[in-house]
Amino acid sequence: MSDILTYTPVEEIPKIRDDLRATFRTGVTRSLEWRKRQLYQLARMAQNEAEAVCDAMTRDFGKPRFEVIVAELSAVIRVALKSAEKLEEWARPELPDVPDSQKNWKPTIYKVPKGTALIISPWNFPVTLTLQPLVGAIAAGCCAVLKPSENVPHFSELLAKLVSQYLDTSAYRVVNGAVPEITKVLELQWDHIFYTGNGRVARIVTTAAAKHLTPCSLELGGKSPVVVDAAYDMELAAKRILWGKCNNAGQICVAPDYILVPRQKQDELVRGFEKAYRTFFPNGALDDADYGGIVNDFHFKRLSTMLDRSQGEKVGGAFEGRRDPARRRLEPVIVKGVDGNDSLLEEEIFGPLLPIVVVDSLDDAIDFINARPHPLVLYAFTEDPNVKERLINETQSGSIVFNDTFQHLAVAELPFSGIGESGYGYQFLRYTFEAFTHLRSSVDIPKSEESRLSLRYPPHKPEAYQVLGSALNIRIPE
Repeated sequence: MSDILTYTPVEEIPKIRDDLRATFRTGVTRSLEWRKRQLYQLARMAQNEAEAVCDAMTRDFGKPRFEVIVAELSAVIRVALKSAEKLEEWARPELPDVPDSQKNWKPTIYKVPKGTALIISPWNFPVTLTLQPLVGAIAAGCCAVLKPSENVPHFSELLAKLVSQYLDTSAYRVVNGAVPEITKVLELQWDHIFYTGNGRVARIVTTAAAKHLTPCSLELGGKSPVVVDAAYDMELAAKRILWGKCNNAGQICVAPDYILVPRQKQDELVRGFEKAYRTFFPNGALDDADYGGIVNDFHFKRLSTMLDRSQGEKVGGAFEGRRDPARRRLEPVIVKGVDGNDSLLEEEIFGPLLPIVVVDSLDDAIDFINARPHPLVLYAFTEDPNVKERLINETQSGSIVFNDTFQHLAVAELPFSGIGESGYGYQFLRYTFEAFTHLRSSVDIPKSEESRLSLRYPPHKPEAYQVLGSALNIRIPE
């Protein structure tokens, strides 16, 4: 039990799940108007309680107010309202294009909710990564339990309070706690699990889900590389990369993790970083209100150890790399001349450390990327269409973003997903709705079809083979 966060009693967790399942069986969540009201309430919650949310996240890990307002609350409000606007279109049954002979069978695809879902969210972007999946669950007509991270106790405590104030608690509940509570949650059967976090915990989640054959969406992360073309503007590339790295002090799944740059351009890129850093943080980032802190002592020590073990050259000048363990503040650090076996390339950094790896060709960069697990996003700064085409065709990643960082998240109409080690299952707007939706196929065969169906019944005559097995005689192109 935390001094700040009230943990949900373990013995109450199965009843919470059972209560939500009972609500789902009543059919109340099937109503599109009911779903819209819940979506509007979710948006209203984000608007009305913005200051309380900002205060909670400042107290948890010093997250800048600007980031909370712009990257979290505003994004959730827009997604909730857009989902309500599009809901009737998304939920409308589909009539697939079928051969004329099957049209009077009334082939239909019904968009039905999967049931009662579990949403497990991390600490780094707790508003977006909790409520964005919830928007999809509500839109789809599912009930849901939210399990936010205990690493942001002020936010998680506030979330439990706000959900009970703004949403229908017969359909949506928050379970708070740590290992015992999430262990109990995962023992239960769910109709869909949406997990955001790291690969180690994802394996625990999916193992538990497999016992019940529960489908999952996994939004993980990994080491997202940045390829910088020699012909690109190094100063602009540095500015945009550093901005992406400084968001939430690098504690985000799509943060640029390492840079691949032509050997002869490394120093020019470093100068670009120094110029951008002085512009962003004239007095350094350590005490700047627009720069966040590290979430807890464990991650501060992890990042410090990773940096201290690096064999690369720490860039000085503007990048002093100051640390304040008491406040868990760590300034951005650029490390150049890093090789493939360096400590900074062992695992996802998830912090404000940015290693630079020099390469001698695009082939080297592609080989370096392909030798590692598929990243959540591949960034590339190039205006060369041939370079773009090669990266698209010769690498794999959840997304590929040219000439900026982070900004693809602003386009909610695009599907967002990992691949391989970076996760699976699509989200954002319609794609999140579909994650929590079952496509229920239907046909309605009229009695008048009986004469046409007669060939299927035994005993089977030669005509039955000729008609029903006609695919054996279709000419296949060379």
